[in-house]
Amino acid sequence: MLQFSTDLVPASDRFDAWHWNAQKICGDCHFRFPNTSRFHGSIEARPFGQLQFTRFSSSPLSFQKTPLYTVSSENVSYIVITQLQGTQSYCQGKAIVVLTPCDSTVLDSSLPWSSDSADPCARLYLRVPAWLMHEHTGANHLPLSKRINGRFGLGVALFNLATSLYEQAPVLNPDEEVSGLESFFHILSSCLGRSFPTAQTHSTNLRGRIATFIEANLTDPALTPSDIAAEAHISVRHLHRLFESQGRSVSDWIRERRLEQCRAALSDPCMENKSITEIAFSWGFSDSAHFSRSFRKSFGISPRQFRSQRSRMLNR
Repeated sequence: MLQFSTDLVPASDRFDAWHWNAQKICGDCHFRFPNTSRFHGSIEARPFGQLQFTRFSSSPLSFQKTPLYTVSSENVSYIVITQLQGTQSYCQGKAIVVLTPCDSTVLDSSLPWSSDSADPCARLYLRVPAWLMHEHTGANHLPLSKRINGRFGLGVALFNLATSLYEQAPVLNPDEEVSGLESFFHILSSCLGRSFPTAQTHSTNLRGRIATFIEANLTDPALTPSDIAAEAHISVRHLHRLFESQGRSVSDWIRERRLEQCRAALSDPCMENKSITEIAFSWGFSDSAHFSRSFRKSFGISPRQFRSQRSRMLNR
């Protein structure tokens, strides 16, 4: 959690101190303040699951952000901005949106953007990885720099939920964080004019992403449910529920996939120069006796017998 206020910094150092702390959140930005001698501001970042809410408050300012990475970078994300105080304009591409208190908008962090405010202002940022935003909204392209009116309809609900989640972030448990974000994305999707995907579609997409991550990391003996949940931006408890609904545990699934890979390797003539233990260890097992017991339990035969049978079949 980051907490910074210029109130504790000498007036002559406030601009530099603000700039240094803001860069930790936003990366390389160019700031301009009409009156640096009287500048004041604060920054407070609160983790929310695997995401983070950040509240910026400051004197009038202008800034420009030019990303240093390409559109295909894994760092690409969307920024959901909720205006808390003051009137502030945001510009991305040819679109300009002016937000007043309670309004919201969405920007793409992979594209240059700028902001300007003639008044003291405060705003809330939620940075969301692009894949996560697409998965939750069911859309690969979102309307950018669109004003979501925070004084009318669902815009009111979006503002109230965003500010509530930020305020309650320190006391919410992982399951509550997941539920809160799902509700937030549901309302945001509707505000942007998108049809929110069904719970079944979302769960299917999530399971697919989790399965892909597990498959890519089967060789890592240190792979844990915590690692998988962190990659999927869900709680460990929610991860376990997803697998329990399919009649197995996360550990069962990892073991089954490793055993399948080992069985394939033991059948492969190109792997004859590798010992059974080497093959088992190469697929994430760290105990040869445990591997042999698991293999026999799953396939009804020991790894050595299985390999011998396959070898005789291939040599006929």
